[in-house]
This record gives sequence, C-alpha cells and structure tokens, in this order.
Amino acid sequence: MSKRDYYEVLGVDRDAGPDEIKRAYRRLAHKYHPDKNAGDKTSEEQFKEATEAYEILNNAEKRAAYDRFGVTGERSGFGGVGEAGFGSVFEDLFEGFFGGSARRAASRGADLRYNLEISLEEAIHGVEKEITIPRLEPCGACKGSGAKPGTSPIACRSCRGSGQVRYSQGFLTISQTCSACRGEGRVIEHRCRDCRGTGRSRSERSLTVKIPAGVETGIRLKLTGEGEAGPHWGDRGDLYVVITVKEHSLFARHGDDLYCEVPVTFVQAALGTELEIPTFFGMTTIKIPSGTQPGTEFRIRGKGVPHLRGHDQGDLVVKVVVEVPKRLTAKQRELLETYAALEDGNGSPLVESFFDKVKSLFG
Repeated sequence: MSKRDYYEVLGVDRDAGPDEIKRAYRRLAHKYHPDKNAGDKTSEEQFKEATEAYEILNNAEKRAAYDRFGVTGERSGFGGVGEAGFGSVFEDLFEGFFGGSARRAASRGADLRYNLEISLEEAIHGVEKEITIPRLEPCGACKGSGAKPGTSPIACRSCRGSGQVRYSQGFLTISQTCSACRGEGRVIEHRCRDCRGTGRSRSERSLTVKIPAGVETGIRLKLTGEGEAGPHWGDRGDLYVVITVKEHSLFARHGDDLYCEVPVTFVQAALGTELEIPTFFGMTTIKIPSGTQPGTEFRIRGKGVPHLRGHDQGDLVVKVVVEVPKRLTAKQRELLETYAALEDGNGSPLVESFFDKVKSLFG
C-alpha cells in the first residue's frame, strides 16, 4: 500500500523549517496520542503515521533522500520506523512529559538577599563594607556526600544508577523518575549525623562588598556564586545585596542632585553677603546678591552625587531661607522703626502689587 506524502501528513509545506515541522508534529501527537484515545485504532494509526513522518522530515539526511527518491521502493535507503524509533522520537519532543529521560542533575543552591544600609556620604564616595551572612555550606563531616564518614552513597538498585526507570506501553518506551532514589541515581544507606544526609550544614560567611559611588536606595548588587551551596555538589546560588541610603540631616537627594536650605538674616538678604557652604567635597563659597528673596535657589555645579554609570556628577542646589529675628534689643527696634519711617513712600514692589490687586478686586 502506498503511503501518504509526509509533508501532507504533518500539514506543512515542502520548504517548512525544522521548528515548523516540530510544532506540527506536537499538535498531531497530542491529538492522536493513544493515552487520549484508548481503544481507537484509527487514532493509533494516525499517531504512528505522524511519528514516522516526523522522524524522516526532522532528520536532514533522511529528508534529503525522501525529497529525492520518495518513500516507496528500497532505494530510499531509510526504511520504516520501528518501536524503538517511536520511543526515541517521542522522548525527544516530550522529554519531561512522562518524567524525563535524563538522570536528575545536581541542583543549584538558593539565591540569598542581604539588606545593607549605608550613609549618604558613603553612597557619594563609594565604600567597602564587611558583611556576615548565614548560608548553607557543604557539610564538613561528610564533605557534602550526605553519607556517614567512612561510607559512600551507593548506586540505586531500582534504576541501576540512571535515575530513571523505563517500561513499555504498546509501541512506546516511557521513562519515569525512579521513586526509590527520586531521580538521583544513588541512595545513602548510612546518613551523616551532622547534616542528616542532606550534605549541607548552616554556617556564617564573612564577605567584603564594594559599594560603587552613586548608588541609591533600591540598587541591587549581585555577587555571583556567594549564595547557598547546591545539594549534591551543585552550583552555588548568588547573593544580592540590596542598598538602602539613610536620610541625611542637612542634605536631601533627588536623583543625582543634592538640596539643602541655608538660613540668612534679612539684613544679609537685603545688603548681600558671601556664605561658606559645606559639601561632601569640602567647603565652597557662594555669593548672595543684595535684594535676594526668600526661597531663591543657587546651583553649585558638580557638587552633587556621581552618576552610577558614567563620569558626570549632579549639582548641589542651595535654597535661601530668610530668618526673621524673634527678639530685638531696644537699639535694634529703634533702628528698625527709623528704617520703617524712611521706607514710607518708597514701599516694596511686591506689597504695592498685592494691594493694587486687592483694590481692583473689591473696587
């Protein structure tokens, strides 16, 4: 009996790529799989037909021969698909569907998180911090094997060390994780008393963490391989150091800029002055011109926070706060009253503007 064209069986064009062919076979395999169609001979035949087509078209050499000679006749050179062929194809596509076909690999250790609080000054200049973290390490008594010192794990008798057990179901060979060893391929007859057979014990590890200049709250620093040790000599996880920058009593941070408020007397604001301003890079001087109004801001370039990824640096923004004295001496009051008398008729432009608006509002 002549066979249907393999491309027709899978429902793909003759120039279909490997991924398209695999997707087409997956759809058909799920649809006609015998487990979903128990006792349905038609579905079983369609499943066999799709699997045979996939094995040929998924193999570059077999596909080339099929495209050239077709499936009929012995000159094709690749023959049919036997029971072993169905099993290998099915495992290739659906590995893990029935428990997988490979022995379980050693597991990776858990990632860890460490919350680290630093000062604003440390965030601006960068710093190195010593931290101590609790984590799981390979057991010192059994060297991570989980077996009592002087003994070793033995190969699992159920799966002969493979971690998988196989059985046949019709024309399929199905693999499942070995229940005796849970896929590890070995069992421990005499467990280590220190770690109770886990191969790991908790201990503390001291590390030096280098904090780069410019970090801010929420930044995570990854230390590769400084997490917990994996069971059965698996790879270590990673350590994530999460930064929190403490608030400063004088400076507030917004992005890479710093802000601070500097008090001046109303005389300094009126006559002008020079002020020495503290920064994280030493003292600097700014000039307050005469007539400076409350809330005026002065920007000092390059005295802020360094960019975390780059060579630029933020600014320091100084906001002037005019302080009005709460107590006056008799002489100060006398002088201010004299000043007030002299000011009459030569008032403040802001005050005059305000009362002009009031007059226009109320007619």
